[in-house]
Amino acid sequence: MYKEIRELIYKFQNLGTVNSSDGAMLIGHIPFKAPEAWLNEMFPVLDNSEIDSLEDQLDTSIPEEYKTFLQKFSNGLILLAATLSLDGFRRQLTRDPKANSRQPFSIITPNVYERPDNSKESYFFIGGYQWDGSLLYIDKDTNIVHCGSPHDATSKVQWNSFEEMLLSELKRLYTFFDDEGREIDEDVSTLPY
Repeated sequence: MYKEIRELIYKFQNLGTVNSSDGAMLIGHIPFKAPEAWLNEMFPVLDNSEIDSLEDQLDTSIPEEYKTFLQKFSNGLILLAATLSLDGFRRQLTRDPKANSRQPFSIITPNVYERPDNSKESYFFIGGYQWDGSLLYIDKDTNIVHCGSPHDATSKVQWNSFEEMLLSELKRLYTFFDDEGREIDEDVSTLPY
């Protein structure tokens, strides 16, 4: 499962890899962006008790395909210097820069505190795009993944599954970056619509 996705995430391993103190895998060091900047970040998977805690905080169930991703692949992802991010469970809530903690963006924020207009109860938000804050969500009634604007969940594009979305988006977004991990044209939208 996710073999091709893993290979794509590690595409820039020639630029360096390191494990952070809290177990995050950092792939593709890009010091031209910032001294501690990395292209891709993967986070340690969640165990059953963390999934239960997260579902309690969300007050809803996590779609099965995304739950499997969180438990078997990564607790969220930060891809191509946050061009695309998938949310996860923040184990620590510190903002202390000396903590050297690498955490995913919180899945609680878009699902509980910042749900966009036209969000149905069945919409489960899983991440988004840095370009303008557009959000990805899974419709739990259909398991179809959608992308909508930051303030309106009306679907602008959709994929049949989470795995299909992630694989196709990685392939598409990698065309925006050169072999050194530099964005080819920062003025070109990285959105899927």
